[in-house]
Amino acid sequence: MAGALWVPRGLCWVYSRRRITGMLLDPLCSYAPHSPLPTLPSLCQPWAPQPSRGVRVSSVLWAGHNKWSKVKNIKGPKDAARSRMFMKLAMMIRLAVREGGANPDFNVQLANIVEQCRSKNMPKASIETAIKGAEKSKGSAYVLYESRGPGGSALLIEILTDNKTRTHQEIKHILNKNGGVLCDGARYNFEHKGVVTAAGEDLEGRTVSLERALELAIESGAEDVRDTQDEEEKPLLQFICDVSSLRSVREALDSLGLRTVSGGQEFVACNSVQLSDSDLESASRLLEVLSDCPDVIRVWDNIQAMD
Repeated sequence: MAGALWVPRGLCWVYSRRRITGMLLDPLCSYAPHSPLPTLPSLCQPWAPQPSRGVRVSSVLWAGHNKWSKVKNIKGPKDAARSRMFMKLAMMIRLAVREGGANPDFNVQLANIVEQCRSKNMPKASIETAIKGAEKSKGSAYVLYESRGPGGSALLIEILTDNKTRTHQEIKHILNKNGGVLCDGARYNFEHKGVVTAAGEDLEGRTVSLERALELAIESGAEDVRDTQDEEEKPLLQFICDVSSLRSVREALDSLGLRTVSGGQEFVACNSVQLSDSDLESASRLLEVLSDCPDVIRVWDNIQAMD
C-alpha cells in the first residue's frame, strides 16, 4: 500500500487482539498516514516506549571471566610454582645420577631425592624421564657459587649447567642488580650435613614437642634438631646429622615412632646473620630471582629475621 506506515505485528495492538479471536491477519498491519489517527485503541497505535523494569544480565555471560580470574590469580601462580619445583627436583635427580649412578638401590642420595619427589606428588613418569635423561646427558657440570647478599648475608648457589660461561655471567648479573656479589669465603658459614625431615606428629597423631624431639635426636644419633614448617604451614622437625649416618638416623627415628618424610644432604648454616626489615626484603627478592634461574638447583642462606 503506497503511503502507508507499516508496523511490525509484534507491536500492533490490533494484531494481538485479532490473534486472540482467531482472525487471520497479514504479517504487517498498516494504516494510511493521511487519515486522522484514531483515538480508540481499535486500530494500531504508534509505538512509544513503555515503562519497564531493568533486566538482570545472566551470570553465564561472565562465568568465563570469573573462571579465568581464578585461574590467573590462584591456579596460575600455584601451577607455576609447582612446575618450577618439579624442574628443580629433576635437576637434583640428574645431579645424584651423575655422582652415584642411576640405580636407587646403590645410590642413597638418588633414593632420598626420588622419595622426596613422591612426597611432592611428582608424576612417576617425570621421575623416570629425569633419571633416563641424566644417563644420556653427561655434559652438564655442577658448580657451587659463593656470594654475599644484602646486609652481609652469605649465599651458596648450586648450579647444574651445560655452559659455565653463560651461567656465570647470568648469576653475576642477577647478584649485581639485586644487592649481591660473587665472593670467596661464604662457604665457611655452612656445614655439609645430612638432614632427616619428619612430621610434627608421631604415628599416633600426637604432637611432638621440641623437648621430646631433642630426646629422640640423642637416641637416634642425630647432632641437633630444629622445628620448621612446610608449604602448607604444617609443623616439621629436621634432624641434623653427619652425612655418613643419614640412613641409620632415619631408620632409628622410624623405629622410635616418628613419621619421616625425607632425607638428604644440605648446607646448614653455622653462622647466622640477622637482617633489618629493608635488608630482609632485598634478600627475599634476590633469592626469588635466583630461584627462577633455570640453571639454579638450590640456594642456601644464613639469614635470620630479627625478632
